[in-house]
Amino acid sequence: MMQYWKKLNIFLCSSLLFAACGEDKTPKVTDTLTSGALTISVDETYKPVMEQEVKVFMSNYPEAKVSVQYKPEAEAIKDYLEGKVKLVVVSRELTEAEKNYCLETKNVPSSLVLAKDAIAVVLAKDAKDTLFSKTQLKGIIGGQFAKKYTVVFDNAGSSTLKYITDSLMRGEPVGKDIYAAKSNEAVIDYVVKNPSAIGFVGLSYISDTIDSTAERFTTHVKIAGIMNDSLQQFYQPYQADIALKHYPLVRKMTYIKNETYPGLATGFSNFLASDVGQLILGKARLVPMRMSLVIREAAINTETNQQ
Repeated sequence: MMQYWKKLNIFLCSSLLFAACGEDKTPKVTDTLTSGALTISVDETYKPVMEQEVKVFMSNYPEAKVSVQYKPEAEAIKDYLEGKVKLVVVSRELTEAEKNYCLETKNVPSSLVLAKDAIAVVLAKDAKDTLFSKTQLKGIIGGQFAKKYTVVFDNAGSSTLKYITDSLMRGEPVGKDIYAAKSNEAVIDYVVKNPSAIGFVGLSYISDTIDSTAERFTTHVKIAGIMNDSLQQFYQPYQADIALKHYPLVRKMTYIKNETYPGLATGFSNFLASDVGQLILGKARLVPMRMSLVIREAAINTETNQQ
């Protein structure tokens, strides 16, 4: 009888062991393309337009909850590399070193350029100098310009500062009068209150989208014109001049995703590239890259009506 119970115990233990070994340890999927919860990290320079994207997406898909962490781009990229988020929206692709790190950690990134964006140069409303060449901007940022400006960026780890140091300064040192205002809103607020300041912000922070029939900038500050060296003309960051490569301080809005199944990160990134998502980007005066953009010439009649 004892032998019987002994054999039975061995059998039961073996069955439990095999059951444990055969247990599926694959994480359970709790989201779909249009439902579930998702947290993403987004370059804070895109906050105005991304708030609209998220609002419309969740209105169309009530079972989806997208929470956005607006951060300096460097921190958003760090979140992605550390596996804290499946989706980021930033102004650049991953570097080769970052891609190699992804391969080492079995993170397979996919990316897509959503739109062309621009860096706007903002000045106080009573500023008299509003036209600059890129050489002059380099002198201002480097502290070598005849007129002294306080140069204001949003954050030390921001995509705006990275763009200016990489694409404009090209390794040359920045001056001492550089101020980090902590956000794009704070940059504009600082410039409004300080006539000697010159600020650099993302385009969507200065675009007036209330009037959808006209391209207007915010009335709180003046927007500088920057010279196109090839055309020898000054341009502001109007949508058409960004699309036609007239305005020189242009970058790209890109999503980077890591999701191996059709989940909410895929659903939301698909929405950003869809007609509706692209129309939202266009209304924010960015240049959508996943849809056709028609540019028409318009003449302005400045003659006054004679009575």
